[in-house]
Formats: sequence, structure tokens, C-alpha cells
Amino acid sequence: MPHAITVLADGFEEVEAVTYIDLLRRAGVDVTILGLDGIEVRGAHGLWVRAEMLFGDFDGEFDAVVLPGGGPGTNRLAASKELRDLIQLAHAEGKLCAAICAAPTVLALAGVLDSRKATCYPGCENRMAGALPVEDAVVVDGNIITSRAVGTAIPFALELVEALAGEEAARDVCEAILY
Repeated sequence: MPHAITVLADGFEEVEAVTYIDLLRRAGVDVTILGLDGIEVRGAHGLWVRAEMLFGDFDGEFDAVVLPGGGPGTNRLAASKELRDLIQLAHAEGKLCAAICAAPTVLALAGVLDSRKATCYPGCENRMAGALPVEDAVVVDGNIITSRAVGTAIPFALELVEALAGEEAARDVCEAILY
């Protein structure tokens, strides 16, 4: 079974994170929720999520790392050298690296967007050094998937499903959620 990890920091965008976590799990992908600084993580709009473990305690295998946006959460993710190191390692190993909204800027800081097509929340482009910015809702470039915002959360999640579980699984999830 494919395994994705997601790292949540206080101020994460709730709809983005919950959407991809849910749709990946519906497709049979194992998703581990990691709290950057604590097990209880508060979203940008007051929703609390309980992570399964602290990011610093995770040492398992995974196939993908996925980051949600949300300005304050993204800033906290970007400040973590350990997370940037993990992203660099994952990318070097050909694992899926994905982010939505403002979080593609974290991928850029880690240096994995160099000469790659990527998208982000409008206004964050100046923090996408090295990337080839495009304005599509979801952009796939090799093992990188990026997306723009809450309104693109379902298409983003479905691209993750397809990348990790296959086209048939993505089609099945689409049918199940009437998308």
C-alpha cells in the first residue's frame, strides 16, 4: 500500500489538508499526519486536528510528502530545516513531493522546484525562486505536484490519488464523491 506523509503546522489551511487526506485514504493510500510542533494542530480557521505523531519522531518509509497551505502554517513549515532536508531527500529518491496554496514555496526553499513547472497561491510567486511559474489549477511536473488554493483542493487530491494509487483508483474516488 502506498504511504504518504503530511506535515501540519499551526495555521494550516484546513480544507486543503482534510481534502487530500480523506481522498487519499478513500483510495487505499496510507496517510500519516505529522504535527510539526505538536500533536494538536490548530488550523488557520480554528479547526483542531490531532496528528498521529510529531514530525521529529517520524522515521518510517513513505512514498510521498504532501504539504497544505495557509499563510501562517506555510511560514512555520518553511522555517523547518528538518522538513526542507526531508523534502530534498524525498525528491532525490524520486518520491512524490506535493504542495498546495502557499506551500509550494516550501518546496522552492528546499530547491526541488528548480526548472520545474509549478503553481501557487496568487501573490506567492515571488517566493518560488527557481520554479517555472504557471497559473493552472494543478501542475504535475515529474514527481512534483502543486496546486493553487482551497478551490483546487479536490483536483489536487485526485492527482495525488492517481500518482500514488493509479488512474482506476482516481476514477473510483471521483465516482464515489460524485465529482
